[in-house]
Amino acid sequence: MKCPFCGTVDSRVIDSRSADDGNSTRRRRECSACGKRFTTYETVENIPLIVIKNDGRRAVFDRNKLLNGIIRSCYKRDIPTEKIIHFADNIEKDLHNMMVSEISSKKIGELIMERLKHFDEVAYIRFASVYRKFTDIDNFAQELAELRSTKKKRK
Repeated sequence: MKCPFCGTVDSRVIDSRSADDGNSTRRRRECSACGKRFTTYETVENIPLIVIKNDGRRAVFDRNKLLNGIIRSCYKRDIPTEKIIHFADNIEKDLHNMMVSEISSKKIGELIMERLKHFDEVAYIRFASVYRKFTDIDNFAQELAELRSTKKKRK
């Protein structure tokens, strides 16, 4: 770490402690050349996730849109709000863990659908009906048939 007083690159850490509710580390350093002390903070770099929309536009990932879509699909289901929030948190964490700076909205939708299939089947069908833009009852019936066959394979 470069000393802010003399510019020497060599310094030693005297003290380290957690700061900002555990989101950063505060380090007290001492310059080996001039002997002056200074403080540095180490934080995790948060790179924003960019969503590529179907029409090619790009937008910053919005957790609220993710959560609202899941809440709508779970409407009038006997699922505690905490469980829905935890479900959305896990999806968001998985998206960030993909270590990509851009992701298509289609890939996000497919990930949500895959997880909803195991989370709540009714919520899955509701989400799929909006996401896949069912135009008639045949699309709906086909999705139900696929869900049934997947469920039979799991048993």
